[in-house]
Amino acid sequence: MKEANAKAYWSANIKLIMGYLVVWFMVSYGCGILLVDVLNNIQFFGFKLGFWFAQQGAIYFFLALIILYARSMNKLDERFDVHEQ
Repeated sequence: MKEANAKAYWSANIKLIMGYLVVWFMVSYGCGILLVDVLNNIQFFGFKLGFWFAQQGAIYFFLALIILYARSMNKLDERFDVHEQ
């Protein structure tokens, strides 16, 4: 891989990681801590939504982000032709 292509790949990789980290932070900290009182006014499967996010929702969302990250990295690898055969 040429150095310019490697730098572009690394830059795209860092942007992807930072994007997913921002979403993860907003869901786990925002919905689980900051917005818990507002979300508690909404019922979700018999539980207050803020409580659910703090206890289980953030974990489920994190697992979904892992799957989305893996798919995004596979597409990025193919775009820069560094994917596995």
